Amino acid sequence: MYEQVSHSLLNEILDALKADIRKRDLRHFYTRLGANFYAIHSLFYHLYGQREDFTEKMIRLVEVMARRYIERSSDLEQLDMDREQNHNWFLSQEWVGMALYADGFAGDVPGVTERIPYLQELGVNMIHVMPIMVCPKGRSDGGYAVSDFRNIDPRMGRLKNVRELSASLRKRNMLLTMDVVVNHTSDEHDWAVKAKAGKHKYQGYYYTFEDRDIPDMFEETMPEIFPETSPGNFIWDEEMQRWVMSVFNSNQWDLNYSNPTVFIEMVDVLLFWANQGADILRLDAVAFLWKKIGSSCQNEREAHLILQLMKDCCQVTAPGVLFIAEAIVAPLELIKYFGEDAIIAKECEIAYNAAYMALLWDAVATRNAKLLNQGVRSLPTKLDRATWLNYVRCHDDIGLGFDDADIISSDYEPQAHRQFLLEYFTGQYEDSEARGQPFGFNEKTGDARISGSLASLVGLQAAMEDDDEEAIDRAVKLIQLLHAMILSFGGIPLLYYGDEIGTLNDCSFLEDEEKAGDNRWMHRPRIDWEKAERRNQHGSVEQRVFGGIKKMIAVRKATPAFADFNNRELLDVGNEHLFVFLRTHPEKSSESVLVVANFDASPQYLNLDDLGNRGVFQQGQLQDICSGESPALFKDQLVIPPYRFYWLTDQRPGVLL
Repeated sequence: MYEQVSHSLLNEILDALKADIRKRDLRHFYTRLGANFYAIHSLFYHLYGQREDFTEKMIRLVEVMARRYIERSSDLEQLDMDREQNHNWFLSQEWVGMALYADGFAGDVPGVTERIPYLQELGVNMIHVMPIMVCPKGRSDGGYAVSDFRNIDPRMGRLKNVRELSASLRKRNMLLTMDVVVNHTSDEHDWAVKAKAGKHKYQGYYYTFEDRDIPDMFEETMPEIFPETSPGNFIWDEEMQRWVMSVFNSNQWDLNYSNPTVFIEMVDVLLFWANQGADILRLDAVAFLWKKIGSSCQNEREAHLILQLMKDCCQVTAPGVLFIAEAIVAPLELIKYFGEDAIIAKECEIAYNAAYMALLWDAVATRNAKLLNQGVRSLPTKLDRATWLNYVRCHDDIGLGFDDADIISSDYEPQAHRQFLLEYFTGQYEDSEARGQPFGFNEKTGDARISGSLASLVGLQAAMEDDDEEAIDRAVKLIQLLHAMILSFGGIPLLYYGDEIGTLNDCSFLEDEEKAGDNRWMHRPRIDWEKAERRNQHGSVEQRVFGGIKKMIAVRKATPAFADFNNRELLDVGNEHLFVFLRTHPEKSSESVLVVANFDASPQYLNLDDLGNRGVFQQGQLQDICSGESPALFKDQLVIPPYRFYWLTDQRPGVLL
């Protein structure tokens, strides 16, 4: 019955499309629309079917999809068809990403294009250019308070420069990732300006209220995201004389997705950036898309339906484009952002593995892998056609959102352990060489998160200040160890710009009154290209870090076992300092890689007998495919030096990768 209804409506919609659309060659569009329309109609009806203007809004949605399809270039259309044929393309081990701010990395977008050879030299072939859209001056939230979804900041260049960057990357088989902030706009966005002016239509784009009655009901169950700088979830707008929901910052107004016009507008924005050449769209703050009184207003079922509907619409117009879910939530909630299908990602193909990132930092501080092993063991299995984005750090703070049950299972007390980590990474702990700073301190709970560059958090800054060669060597090894873990875990590794040359905390942000109140800017650096040139100076810190990561990337790309087909097995080896897992070739199980990491300051031993039935690693000559070395064996024990990792294969004839 419902399928008949949807088909009837589809015919009605196609007849209602404007003549300038109907006369175009839309064969591929109509084929994809037909294949996806039942799902689109069902989801749209579930969200908005009670409205009298439902059919009118459905016609408008299809019209937006059709117009963006017509605008799509022939190059991008061909890419869509190629990726439809090879639908597992993004699961390959050949993809390695880097997140960067265009101005910090290279001045502007044309500068990023000029620096592509540097990225190629390292081996990066996926670039995440973080937000470059127009934002309020001095209140940009790092680019996430957007005032114009269809223009970039003039200081970053022009829209044509984005298309030029995309085209240049495409010629080199490299990918472009761009942000779309789907949860909110800045209060300077045209929609907000019109809402302030009293236009009822645009007030309906946001959650606005005459008095505190409904806001107070929301506040009873909504947590605070930035309690230190932006307490509460509503602000009073004097011009509009209304309360406005602003979950993140006071100038970031949450969009009201219970209004179908908002959904259609945002689908149009997504397809607009797909047509500028984005291969991947990072959807910011997706956990917050649906607001419901009496809930935390996070991870609501309707938020997932919105993402499914966005994905289905994109599948019609730009099926080669992937979605990243920026949802920093508990793993059991995070896994839902891939979608509810048994295999195929119906929402976002990629999600940030924030739990893995935080667990790696725990291993650095504790010098053991107890919580890391426990936390990874608790990670739910992802869908076959979805993948993790694994990272050591990003533009944001480092949260300590471990599951309390995992902390307890690792013989720690949750509150005390988090306090230890905070003290360790901010250098307050006696044995710590870290030089981070607390961020987002919550006076009510005592919780805080951590800011600081990778190099400064692992002790490189302190070591260089003390001119301590042994400590420098230790920090370099830690940088390489952490990158080895994201490069081999399973998923797309995402490096963070500056980490590849050991960039330290940049405290120049304190001189900028627009940034001085947000210490996350100390790990959002401006690349010192003279420092970067030292990557060519043998023995320099820059050369050791850059060269080590470059080699790991090259080995990863040549190792099919590192592709992401749920082919990872965590191994319990009876040594709390070791993190050990097996990566199996997706087609040739004999071509496996044993990943072994020692987070301790002392040598550790792995009993090969503890590998159980993985006897392939007991019979031949073990070799580290990254260094080319055969690691030391003592009796039946593998010796792992401090802060060292191995990617091991059995080098018997016929087993070579």
